[in-house]
Amino acid sequence: MLGPLLLSFEVSVLATLLAGIFGIALAGVLSARRFPGSELLDALLNAPLVLPPTVLGYYLLIVLGRETPLGRAYESLTGSSIVFTRTGATCAAALAALPFVARSARAALDSVEARYAEAAATLGAGPLRAFRRVLLPLASRGILAGLTLGFARSLGDFGVTLMVAGNIPGRTQTASLAIYDAIQAGRDTEAGGLAAVLTTIAVLSLYAINKLSPPRAR
Repeated sequence: MLGPLLLSFEVSVLATLLAGIFGIALAGVLSARRFPGSELLDALLNAPLVLPPTVLGYYLLIVLGRETPLGRAYESLTGSSIVFTRTGATCAAALAALPFVARSARAALDSVEARYAEAAATLGAGPLRAFRRVLLPLASRGILAGLTLGFARSLGDFGVTLMVAGNIPGRTQTASLAIYDAIQAGRDTEAGGLAAVLTTIAVLSLYAINKLSPPRAR
């Protein structure tokens, strides 16, 4: 039971970092100004919220499979493929977490009054420096809440991970997949223990998010 939990934590931490990098950057772009295609980008960013996990996994396989440019480049550098590995599990969990991180980050950035960015520009700060030195610190609580939510989402992912990384005990079997296996094998005690751990983490994550959210947003 400990192995799948440790793997889930490892994958979720890396997935949250990956989703944070892309999610915060995209949130900054969408929050800064409207531009042609911004609505489409926003829709694509939020698509993982409504698409079936099997569809998301299928798209990831198209992008990361062994015969794709990214897949071949990764294999030439590392000697292994992305799919059916922990790297694949991390990519799958990151995709599942991405919209949660991005939506929270964008809401936090949108809540920062424009006068702060304008003041930074008046003092000679460029857009990127103003974003790093002014907007990010002011929106940090909301962004941290989004990262926490993304971690919880990636920790509980099942469908996308199964499609991209498989369910290989000791290699890609996360806690959610281990619960499924335990139920299929009649190991109800093991399944119950794993479910209790994931439930506890989910509740604690939601509690932390409520604490991090500004009072007016609760």
